[in-house]
Amino acid sequence: MGDSSDSVSIDMETASLSGKDYVIETCSGLVSVSVYGDQDKPALVTYPDLALNHTSCFQGLLFCPEACSLLLHNFCLYHISPPGHELGAATISPDDPLLSVDDLADQVAEVLNYFGLEAVMCMGVTAGAYILTLFAMKYRQRVLGLILISPLCNAPSWTEWLYNKVLSNLLYYYGMCGVVKELLLKRYFSKEARGSAQVPESDAVLACKRLLDERQGLNVWRFLEAINGRQDISDGLRKLLCRSLVFVGENSPFHFESLDMTSGLDRRYSALVEVQACGSMVTQEQPHAMLIPMEYFLTGYRMYRLPKLSASPRSTLSPIFLSPELLTPESMGLKLKPIKTRISLEL
Repeated sequence: MGDSSDSVSIDMETASLSGKDYVIETCSGLVSVSVYGDQDKPALVTYPDLALNHTSCFQGLLFCPEACSLLLHNFCLYHISPPGHELGAATISPDDPLLSVDDLADQVAEVLNYFGLEAVMCMGVTAGAYILTLFAMKYRQRVLGLILISPLCNAPSWTEWLYNKVLSNLLYYYGMCGVVKELLLKRYFSKEARGSAQVPESDAVLACKRLLDERQGLNVWRFLEAINGRQDISDGLRKLLCRSLVFVGENSPFHFESLDMTSGLDRRYSALVEVQACGSMVTQEQPHAMLIPMEYFLTGYRMYRLPKLSASPRSTLSPIFLSPELLTPESMGLKLKPIKTRISLEL
């Protein structure tokens, strides 16, 4: 995966094992970062949602061969885990202070400094999308673009605040119990994916359940406390210096919030993709729906090279699929807003 030649490996077993893990000391504690790919390439920084890490939040996207080849062909991936969310994490000491969303955003900057990175592309899901958007506001020159999935930008509503408080108390006193896992699955996935008495749960939901079993409840509680104390950052959206691509599932509990955030972005440089029959975590539930919009988005940056046609028999990475007017950065945002994709979309 570190090969910078024109060919792209999409052997997912190899890709999943070739990352390198780092534990970085920051001013507000230790941060775990998993690096995948050639570090000479441009950087794509990811940040997951509550109680997740890169394995449980972005694995579906990277197991999609076309998306994997698109991303690894162009980027080195830097997966940042919220404190205590990495695989095998121990419970954070109760003596350690609780972090704010500003602390978490500053940690992202310290991670970039550690690796000697200047400007990066960012991809975040819900709570992670908020952290990366806040980072882009605080460190505007260091973000090339934002790919946001079911993002947040407002302070919690009273309904969300109360819901999070109930979840917070359950996490604090009972850990990652069955009720907590069910509440989190509702946060991530659509009702269809979660199944019913007649329909089994999807593979993505089953895999997520197994990975949630590994989370330390008090570590998740810490991240939730930070997110539930977040401030409204919508006034700063139009001041962002980067382009933004927003995905949101139509069945996401944060659907309205994501649409509201998109309305606050500069329409010349932003795009909205509403994914039908999908919950918040589009990366896991419908990763194929992200492929074509990401292709257009990255082409607008002139940083993406076409893989060999043999990379995938279903690849859409041929110029014949790209409308010429979408190849300029100036027109990219206007042409992409809005796009709706369906679960039956054929690539």
